Amino acid sequence: MTQLFDPLKIGDITVKNRVFMAPLTRMRSRQPGNVPYELNAEYYAQRASAGLIITEATQISQQGQGYPATPGIYSDEQVAGWKKVTDAVHAAGGKIFLQLWHVGRISHSSLQPNGGLPVAPSAIAPTGEVLTASWKMAPYETPHALTIPEIKAIIGDYKKAAENAKAAGFDGVEVHSANGYLLDQFLQDGSNKRDDEYGGSIENRCRLLNEVVDAVVSVWGAGRVGVRFSPYGTFNDMSDSNPVELFTYALGQMSKRKLAYAHVIEPRSTSAGGNDKVVDGLPNTSSLFRKAFDGVFISAGGYDAQIAMDTLAKGDADAIVFGRLFISNPDLPERLKAAAPLTRYDRSTFYGGAEKGYTDYPKMA
Repeated sequence: MTQLFDPLKIGDITVKNRVFMAPLTRMRSRQPGNVPYELNAEYYAQRASAGLIITEATQISQQGQGYPATPGIYSDEQVAGWKKVTDAVHAAGGKIFLQLWHVGRISHSSLQPNGGLPVAPSAIAPTGEVLTASWKMAPYETPHALTIPEIKAIIGDYKKAAENAKAAGFDGVEVHSANGYLLDQFLQDGSNKRDDEYGGSIENRCRLLNEVVDAVVSVWGAGRVGVRFSPYGTFNDMSDSNPVELFTYALGQMSKRKLAYAHVIEPRSTSAGGNDKVVDGLPNTSSLFRKAFDGVFISAGGYDAQIAMDTLAKGDADAIVFGRLFISNPDLPERLKAAAPLTRYDRSTFYGGAEKGYTDYPKMA
């Protein structure tokens, strides 16, 4: 029976266990410039016992930024900052992938180049409010619907970001196509109302994802690229009329490309970490979509040790991704293996700040 602590081959690399660290937005890059620095290196190195660390979502361009103080991967200074992180993680015996991110409409003009509007597949504003560059809340703005030349430029930004991630010493990259950000906005028909080759049919709505993944694979090779999806997720005002057909097709496209892994979020954790609510009665996406991807399938969202072990035992996933528990338990794999008590996290310190609630959680005595 597959255990959480068995090694696993994912694409071109082998990891030491199946307890993976989720991409966790923490808004602690150095300013100005959204640059990773020594504090971030310490944080990630503390968690190097994970089978695989997937970094916090990292914008591929200034246009891709949606929150203050999130790190980028588009400047030389950012690449040098991330090199400090990868060196520290590798020195501690860990493996680390960078998550490539463009937020699309989940942004504000205060964060955009020259104060421009956020961009999206269609000029549809999400409901709710956004955190601006000055850390104040403001209503979402109606985004600019991307033209085809602008879409092609964004694909180029993904490719350049992938090249920068390689220069920064990562072991691979994950393409973020979940949680209502740009690639997910193109996938789902609640946000994509286009009538050109990037809208309408499921095949057309998946076109941008396919082109981005192909661009990233051209840099890394398929065996060092993963992709993340959130079927049934409602975070960031998302919806689709037929999520089973959509995500079965999208996962099939990723399977054809022989990616290192597919990373799928369970809808019971649909708030994407925004609160602790677990939604019952929703489909189990690991069992629903496992067969759609012929490769390593990793599952995230509301896991504890027992649910994780049960999921692996049923064959519904090959590895389990933990988020909030990794924030407050830097040595989470060791604690799970020892059945040791887990430290409770402090949600008030999740976003922004410095050491408090970031690098000051103790390991087991």
